[in-house]
Amino acid sequence: IGTEEHFQQPSLLNQFVFLMQMCRIELIESLLLLCQDAEALQGPHNAARFSHILQKDAFLVFRSLCKLSMKPLADGPPDPKSHELRSKIVSLQLLLSVLQGAGPVFRTHEMFVNAIKQYLCVALSKNGVSSVPEVFELSLAIFLTLLSHFKVHLKMQIEVFFREIFLTILETSTSSFEHKWMVIQTLTRICADAQCVVDIYVNYDCDLNAANIFERLVNDLSKIAQGRSGQELGMTPLQELSLRKKGLECLVSILKCMVEWSKDMYVNPNLQANLGQEHPSDNEASELKLPEQLAGRRDSISSLDSTVSSSVATSQADHPEQYEVIKQQKDIIEHGIELFNKKPKRGIQYLQDQGMLGSTAEDIAQFLHQEDRLDTTQVGEFLGENIKFNKEVMYCYVDQLDFCGRDFVSALRAFLEGFRLPGEAQKIDRLMEKFAARYLECNQGQTLFASADTAYVLAYSIIMLTTDLHSPQVKNKMTKEQYIKMNRGINDSKDLPEEYLSSIYDEIAGKKIAMKESKEFSITPKSTKQSVASEKQRRLLYNMEMEQMAKTAKALMEAVSHAQAPFFSATHLEHVRPMFKLAWTPLLAAFSVGLQDCDDPEVASLCLEGIRCAIRIACIFNMQLERDAYVQALARFTLLTASSSITEMKQKNIDTIKTLITVAHTDGNYLGNSWHEILRCISQLELAQLIGTGVKTRYISGVVRDREAGIKGNLVGSQDKRQMAHIQESVGETSSQSVVVAVDRIFTGSTRLDGNAIVDFVRWLCAVSMDELASAHQPRMFSLQKIVEISYYNMNRIRLQWSRIWQVIGDHFNKVGCNPNEDVAIFAVDSLRQLSMKFLEKGELANFRFQKDFLRPFEHIMKKNRSPTIRDMVIRCVAQMVNSQAANIRSGWKNIFSVFHQAASDHDETIVELAFQTTGHIVMNTFQEHFAAAIDSFQDAVKCLSEFVCNAAFPDTSMESIRLIRHCAKYVSDRPQALREYTSDDMNVAPGDRVWVRGWFPILFELSCIINRCKLDVRTRGLTVMFEIMKSYGHTFEKHWWHDLFRIVFRIFDNMKLPEQQTEKTEWMTTTCNHALYAICDVFTQFYEPLSEILLADIFTQLQWCVRQDNEQLARSGTNCLENLVILNGEKFSPDVWNITCSCMLEIFQNTSPHVLLTWRPAGQDEEATPKSNNSSHFCPGFDLFVCFCVLGVSDQKLFAGLLIKCVVQLELIQTIDNIVFYPATSKKEDAENMAAAQRDALEESEAEGGESGPDQGMYQHMTSAHLFKLLDCLLESHTFAKDFNSNNEQRTALWRAGFKGKSKPNLLKQETSSLACSLRILFRMYSDRQLQDSWPDIQTRLLLVCSEALAYFISLTSESHREAWNSLLMLLLTRTLRLPDDKFQPHASCYYPHLCEMMQFDLIPELRAVLRRFFLRIGSVFHIAALEAASARTLTS
Repeated sequence: IGTEEHFQQPSLLNQFVFLMQMCRIELIESLLLLCQDAEALQGPHNAARFSHILQKDAFLVFRSLCKLSMKPLADGPPDPKSHELRSKIVSLQLLLSVLQGAGPVFRTHEMFVNAIKQYLCVALSKNGVSSVPEVFELSLAIFLTLLSHFKVHLKMQIEVFFREIFLTILETSTSSFEHKWMVIQTLTRICADAQCVVDIYVNYDCDLNAANIFERLVNDLSKIAQGRSGQELGMTPLQELSLRKKGLECLVSILKCMVEWSKDMYVNPNLQANLGQEHPSDNEASELKLPEQLAGRRDSISSLDSTVSSSVATSQADHPEQYEVIKQQKDIIEHGIELFNKKPKRGIQYLQDQGMLGSTAEDIAQFLHQEDRLDTTQVGEFLGENIKFNKEVMYCYVDQLDFCGRDFVSALRAFLEGFRLPGEAQKIDRLMEKFAARYLECNQGQTLFASADTAYVLAYSIIMLTTDLHSPQVKNKMTKEQYIKMNRGINDSKDLPEEYLSSIYDEIAGKKIAMKESKEFSITPKSTKQSVASEKQRRLLYNMEMEQMAKTAKALMEAVSHAQAPFFSATHLEHVRPMFKLAWTPLLAAFSVGLQDCDDPEVASLCLEGIRCAIRIACIFNMQLERDAYVQALARFTLLTASSSITEMKQKNIDTIKTLITVAHTDGNYLGNSWHEILRCISQLELAQLIGTGVKTRYISGVVRDREAGIKGNLVGSQDKRQMAHIQESVGETSSQSVVVAVDRIFTGSTRLDGNAIVDFVRWLCAVSMDELASAHQPRMFSLQKIVEISYYNMNRIRLQWSRIWQVIGDHFNKVGCNPNEDVAIFAVDSLRQLSMKFLEKGELANFRFQKDFLRPFEHIMKKNRSPTIRDMVIRCVAQMVNSQAANIRSGWKNIFSVFHQAASDHDETIVELAFQTTGHIVMNTFQEHFAAAIDSFQDAVKCLSEFVCNAAFPDTSMESIRLIRHCAKYVSDRPQALREYTSDDMNVAPGDRVWVRGWFPILFELSCIINRCKLDVRTRGLTVMFEIMKSYGHTFEKHWWHDLFRIVFRIFDNMKLPEQQTEKTEWMTTTCNHALYAICDVFTQFYEPLSEILLADIFTQLQWCVRQDNEQLARSGTNCLENLVILNGEKFSPDVWNITCSCMLEIFQNTSPHVLLTWRPAGQDEEATPKSNNSSHFCPGFDLFVCFCVLGVSDQKLFAGLLIKCVVQLELIQTIDNIVFYPATSKKEDAENMAAAQRDALEESEAEGGESGPDQGMYQHMTSAHLFKLLDCLLESHTFAKDFNSNNEQRTALWRAGFKGKSKPNLLKQETSSLACSLRILFRMYSDRQLQDSWPDIQTRLLLVCSEALAYFISLTSESHREAWNSLLMLLLTRTLRLPDDKFQPHASCYYPHLCEMMQFDLIPELRAVLRRFFLRIGSVFHIAALEAASARTLTS
């Protein structure tokens, strides 16, 4: 149609001939109509609309056919042979043929499109509800054609057809099976067209003014698919099943359309090549066709039909976001209306809160006018409320009505169409009052009503009249006379014309004022389950409903016949997301009920196909909630994870399992958390396979029994054998080759999953594995084996992806390796070993950490699992890796040494020995060849050896480990360049310091840890090795390295600052600290140059600390070390260093001076000598001093021990100064020589021998007078203290009684004499030093003072023994004085003479008397009192 050739087709002519033969009368009528229409179309305006006469003819024929098809049938059952019915059918067939063969002109020309709207759609609305099946079927076929070819022009008509006919027939419980079947057949074809399905959603569900066609369609189909209306319809079970299948078929088609529409967004993992082969094999390729078939169309309508219609669609751009916003707004409005229809105030408030309704009274009034979905009763109640705002809305509502030119009754009818009048009189009163005012306002020129009051009363009376005449409750109806009488005097005390009132009465009596019913133009779905008594009554009721439907549809079609509404052809893929969001719940309900309730294979197949499509859509659009819901449903119907027994497994459950496996295979990239359900099912499937094949029947009474209520007891006896056979038969197909291969392909295909999907897959596989292993009865390792397999498969992924995978798998191995079941742990460790060997074969570039991450589970298992078997196995696995893959190991060394570190502290000899052997092999051999590769873990190696050393249970291993640490030092020394060039995470370390940070520091630090942690023999060996390394390689150390090093060394002494048992502390000080002190001094001496500037002060501080300890040997060692340090290095000391040294000695003197000896008092005396103390614990009345000490003397004993050590230190210090200044043993030698000379009476010879030899060897010549005077101050202070103490007989007695220092009274005679002797030696040496000649007067003064005081003190002594202690001192004083030249001797002799004379009264030793004799002879010679022999004089003067 549209061209001459087309119009002359034989088929069309044949149909016309048939029409003439069958319907002569109708044809004549039609020809008359054609003539009339042709005359009407002759005008110039209409003629211009057609470009060809044949187009006009075609238009007229088409319109005539439409009108012919609308001719009503005769009353009663339709007669198939009647002319009316046959003409209707032929006209519909011709219309269908016309539409199906329509050319481009017919499809696009305005006149033809309008003809379809005005005539064909109205005809369809009439025939679309026909009870004649053939007519109904033809109407549906015509509608399908319109939907395919003309939907762009028929948006509103299509909505009416769907809403008022299709969906109403589906929803109405009284509609016949035949009607439902034909509708659903038609829907099957509609739902198979992806373009059509998406267009329906976009144009109706996303249009604020249209019905939700797609949503209602899916919900209705879901109900049918669930079989929820079967009993109401009185259908046979077979009919119900057929209908359910068709419903499911439609739903599946909708989902397939969505899949097809969004297929460009889907990535099939099996067509990717992340790893492995580039292209799938033939077998895979054949299976991969499934998704394409799944996306294919189901019936004859092809996408070509839709593309034709879309070619004339609007060119508007497709923006799915805008449609989604509109849909959201629509949902809000619909929810607001729903709330309004329950409670108007709440609905209005909701819409205002959502921004969909204004807040003014005008906005709300306009909303009440425009929205016809509002409940009219609720609108009336809202408008009638006596609330200020409600009244404002009501006034606005009435003011928005236009009553101009209307008579009073028609205006009142128009007013009451929008709402139902409330029942309360006051509300009606307010509404009528405002209506009357508005009517007069609109009709100001009228003269009938004197005022608004008249209109108000009349309106009220009309309402009363309507109620009276048309209410069935009113028996005695009002007459016209009564009505006229009732309205007398209402027009300003006058009457309205009787004719006027009479006409009102007649009009109301003829047609009541119809208050608008809710949803007048749409039949509500018959949700009430009314029971119809008979088929006859059902048909009668249905015919009435169909008639009402036809009226409604026809009225709506006529209403929209001239309306223009743009129809948009969707193109964007994103529309599927909101569509599925809307439909997924009813779809899931339909598929779930179908699988659960029905065992029909076709139903199960459709449900599974639908679920599979739904999962695909949810996956593509990353809709996690929806995807998880469908996968869980699928998993539930496998019966593998359900609480029901697997003995109930049917074919549909087997098919469900296969579908689940297919989903895993085709949608793996999108499954995310849904992998959990799938892998749980696969795990249980393996268990079912074991049962089905009879391999492991023990699971029946073990794991499975926990889950399955139907299987109980052990499998013994014939009954159990029969049960076992039944179980194996039920689950036997799960072991079929196809299922096993498909499951394996999930795991082998994991290589093709993308980076995120493989992580999800692995994570949930590990979770399922943990569930398998958690069984107390019989843990299974199926998933654990699969984890190992996929690790092999995926190991060649890029490192970034593999790291994420192994992060999950490694953590799983951590847990499994610590499983209390040793079989499980052994399998885990062995699997780890195999994977590690394979992984290590790949090698690793510098500065990467993949090996470290990979091998970490060994470390964790070794740390957490205390089973000797597992620990031994871990050690052996690691040892094997070292032996076979040492060349490829890089960052993995850290883990290896960490494992051995854990083993090193074990108490199992086998484990320790095996770990140590491997560690030794690494240090001695592997480091030799691959030192550069192991630098990063060199520190870990040393730490590991340190741990072996500290295992006290194996002393031989400890000693050997120290030897290996010493060997490590050799590597550092021999290969410093490798350490300098190595770059890692310590990039902030200067290249020059990397040797220290990476090499020396770890060795020396661990040795210090060994010293601090181990027993005496081991720590002594460690100490020796540490200082050996310093001495051997210290020449390569930088200055700042030494500073760090000695911070480590001084930790040896820090250890004793912590509280420990006294015996251990004493042993430590006596051995290790002692040893360390001497070693420190040796190192300092050897490397004086670099160390003196940075460490001398620290060393002196450490020496002071040692001297201050309550340990006599350590204190002695401290002073000895100080002495050695100065004697060996004093020649290199600068004046500043000497200042530090002398200050150090002074501090030691002061800190170790036992001042408490002079101040200590027993408790009783203390109370008398000092103010009374409040502390009663120190007061012991009634006891003697010794008893008080014994009772309270624990602290005193400690005090006395400390004082005794201080006394010893004082003596040591005096000796140290003497040795430093004059060299060790010089002073003793001098004293001995003086005594011997006196005995021989050959003093002169002694002078000649000893006068020059001693002083040159000591440090005297390197010290200034200031330094010497500082030392003198120390010595004389010490001497004075000792002298004071020795003179205080009372104090000494008290101390002795308190138990201080043995059997006799304590004294400090040694300190008293040695300090003075050293002072005198220093003074006499300075007095004879020509370099200090300028200072001689001062020195002389001081010397005279000291000597005078000393002689005076000696004379005052009363104790014979005390005087004897001074013999050597007096010999020294007199001998040195005698050696002075005459000019110096003279003042000394003058000063000492009186004291020497006094000395003569004592019983002196012969040697002293001999010296005194010489002294007096010298006095005589010098002062010329007597003449000596010439020789003697010469000798003396010389």
